[in-house]
Amino acid sequence: MFYDEPEGKVINLHDSKITRFFKRLGYLVIVIVIAIYFLTGIYVVGPDEVGMVRTLGKFSRQVPPGLHYHLPYPFQTVVKPKVTELRRIEIGFRTLYPGPPPHHQLFPEESLMLTGDENIVDCQYIVQYRISDPYAYLFLIRDAENAVRNAAEAAMREVVGKKGIDEVLTVGRSDVQQEARSLTQEILDSYQSGIDVVAVQLQDVQPPQEVAAAFRDVASAREDRARFINQAQAYRNQVVPQARGEAAKILEEAQAFQATVIKEAEGEAARFLRVLSEYQLNPDISRERIFLETMETVWPQVNKFIFDSQENNESVLKFLPLVTREAEDE
Repeated sequence: MFYDEPEGKVINLHDSKITRFFKRLGYLVIVIVIAIYFLTGIYVVGPDEVGMVRTLGKFSRQVPPGLHYHLPYPFQTVVKPKVTELRRIEIGFRTLYPGPPPHHQLFPEESLMLTGDENIVDCQYIVQYRISDPYAYLFLIRDAENAVRNAAEAAMREVVGKKGIDEVLTVGRSDVQQEARSLTQEILDSYQSGIDVVAVQLQDVQPPQEVAAAFRDVASAREDRARFINQAQAYRNQVVPQARGEAAKILEEAQAFQATVIKEAEGEAARFLRVLSEYQLNPDISRERIFLETMETVWPQVNKFIFDSQENNESVLKFLPLVTREAEDE
């Protein structure tokens, strides 16, 4: 401390040093704050992301995955949508707890639809999609998830409205899913949404609870009908080949019998013609030979008795098959 005579003031050297220190400290703090402020512009884009940089709210550039820098807020900001992530939207229900067992909340105003044959069906389904164009997804469409939900619901109602309830409940489910996916993609493309619809999958398709019992009876009757048809076809497949085999067997036997009879007839005719030719050459000898051959065939089959012509007739009577009238009466 010292006394300034001309001015008449007392100067404290210690206080001036403290003042300069705080001033320097203030400058340092300002520099640090400014440095931290500019460091906030450093950001990292993940491997499944793409960086969309906006300058004063307007899109300026797109950056790939890696370490990057942009001017601090509010001059520039960055949005990093996950372009490879498969997103999922549930329509007609919401999963409250994945389980097990899972718990769901139903939204019948989304799932109840009218079919082409004027029946009501309850369709609960999910839509899977991913981002194909980050710029369009972020800046050309508002509330992308709600847009996908509305487009998928409109597409499903149109597809179901063109088909019968039997087709929707049973064999036509895959066609319904494919057509709904294509139509949903068309609607989103018309919005320039930058969204690629991967799949539309039906989770539960059934008639309303009020008529579920009647539909189950109808389904049971259809199953019985299909079972009876399958049994009849199986019986037909078993019987028809057997009948065809029997018919072929009978036909072959008939053809064989025909061939045998024809050959025998031809042989007999040829033999008769040979005999006729021999007979025409010498009728007497041929007649005698035929007589002898006939007797040779007939005589061995009868009982023969040879009697001496000198004996009386009484010896012959005992060999005759005589029957008395008394025996006949008995």
